[in-house]
Amino acid sequence: MAYRARKVNYCKLMVPNRAGQALRILDALRDGGVDLLAFTGFPAGSRAQIDLISDDMTGVRQIARRNGWRPSATKRGFLVQGDDKVGAVARVAAKLAGAGISMTAMDAVTAGKGRYGMILWVKPAHYGRAARALGAK
Repeated sequence: MAYRARKVNYCKLMVPNRAGQALRILDALRDGGVDLLAFTGFPAGSRAQIDLISDDMTGVRQIARRNGWRPSATKRGFLVQGDDKVGAVARVAAKLAGAGISMTAMDAVTAGKGRYGMILWVKPAHYGRAARALGAK
């Protein structure tokens, strides 16, 4: 298998940019039984943006409400998984570039045992074309 791309939903949280914030969120989601497909966080000035990618956005929202978090509206992105070969991520990026689609952001990591995973985002107006270019289900 070269790669498999799938459509995913996510929301973002803006939290104080200080130690322990990600752990607090991850603990609450774990305790609430919410399984994440991916989690990413990065600084945004004095705040930090946390993206929660899950098949259970209802569960994410319930935990958010219980903890007083203010999640964004549900947004869409892609999760790509495949065989970790030299140039694997570049081949996926080439599919989008070939379709004239710029990525908003991308994170990729080796998963061990010859596998890799990546999450990527495109502008909402390009989502359908990106899904076709990637063969995302």
